[in-house]
Amino acid sequence: IAVFQRGAVDGLNMVVPFGDRSYYGNRPSIAIPTPGAVGGALDLDGFFGLHPSMSSLVPWFKDGHLAVIHAAGSPDDTRSHFDAQDYMESGTPGNKGTRDGWMNRYLHAKDHAERSSPFRALALTQALPRSLQGSSPALAIGQLGQFGVRAGQDTDVMTNAFASQYAQAADAMLGTTGREAFDAVKMLKDANPAGYAPANGAEYPRSGFGDAMRQIAQIIKADLGLEVAFAELGQWDHHANEGGSTGQIANRLDDFATGLSAFARDMGDRMADVVLVTMSEFGRTVKENGNRGTDHGHGNAMLILGGNVKGGKVYGKWPGLEVGQLYEGRDLAITTDFRDVFAECVTNHLGARDISQIFPGHQYAKPLGFIRS
Repeated sequence: IAVFQRGAVDGLNMVVPFGDRSYYGNRPSIAIPTPGAVGGALDLDGFFGLHPSMSSLVPWFKDGHLAVIHAAGSPDDTRSHFDAQDYMESGTPGNKGTRDGWMNRYLHAKDHAERSSPFRALALTQALPRSLQGSSPALAIGQLGQFGVRAGQDTDVMTNAFASQYAQAADAMLGTTGREAFDAVKMLKDANPAGYAPANGAEYPRSGFGDAMRQIAQIIKADLGLEVAFAELGQWDHHANEGGSTGQIANRLDDFATGLSAFARDMGDRMADVVLVTMSEFGRTVKENGNRGTDHGHGNAMLILGGNVKGGKVYGKWPGLEVGQLYEGRDLAITTDFRDVFAECVTNHLGARDISQIFPGHQYAKPLGFIRS
C-alpha cells in the first residue's frame, strides 16, 4: 500500500531529530520540544522522536512493526511540487518523458499467468494516480459505495440488462475492459461494503484519508484479489504558520497517524501480508522562514508499516543539520534514494525479481533491511 503525503510534509517535524542541536537553532518558534517537555517529541531511540500528534503509531514502533527511513528522497533537485510528484510516481527522477508509473511497471513485470482480479490494483482516489498509470489494468474508486451503474430502485435490473447489452459491444471495442468493469461491480456488490464494520475496536478518523484506509481494509478482507493499493492526503505545504506541537501540521499528522493506526488495528493478523509505505515529494527547509513556516526543501522521512517489517528502528544514514552538512546550505541532505525503499518493498515483500524493469536506469543499492526476506 502506497500512501502519498502530497504537498511536501515537513519530515523534520514529523520524525523529529531532537538529538541534533542544530534542529532547535534553526527553528525557534516551530521546533518540537525534547521528549518529556510539554508538547515534546515521542522518543523512539534516544535521537529521533515522533511528533506528539502521532502517539497512535508509537505502539507499532515499539512492537517492531513500524520502521522509519530518514533523510530519504529524490536525487533530483527540483523544488516544483508538480515535477517532484511526477518523478516520485514515475520512479524516474529527472526524466519527464516516462509515460507509466512505477507501481504499474511492477504489475506488468509480475503479470500473473492466470486471469487476475479487477481489484488487483486499486486507488482510493477520484482519478487514477500517476503511480498506477500504464499498460496493466488498475481501478480508481473515490467511494466504494458509489462504484457501479446507478438506476435508483431498479439498479439491479438496469445493471444486469445494461451489462448484457454492453458485453456484446465490449469484445469488439474494448476487449476485456468492459467485462472487467462489470465483473468488478458484481464482486464489490457481493462483498457488501455498506455492511462493513472495522474489527478490533479500530476507529478511523472521519476524514477523506480515514475513509480511504477503511475502504482498503474492506477490499483486503473481502479477498477480492488486491495486490497493490494507493491512497493520498494533502495540505502539507506549510509556508506560513506551520505550527509545532499544535497548529496546522499537528492537525494533519493526527489525521495521518490515526488513519494508519486504525488500519493496522482493523487488519489484525492480516497485517502479516501487508507492507505500507508513505512518501512525500520532498521535505522542507531546515530553517523556518519569516512567516513561521518552512519552504520547499530536499530530504524527508518515510514510514514503513507491516507485519513483516523489521520495525522499532530508524533506518538510513543521518547527514546532520549543521550548515556544512546541509544540501545547498539549506536542506536536509538525502542519503537514501526513494527508489531503494520502493525496490525493497517490491522485491522482499511482493517477490519482484528484475528491478531494472521497474526502475530503469537505477542501480539498486543493497537493501536497508527493513523487510524480513
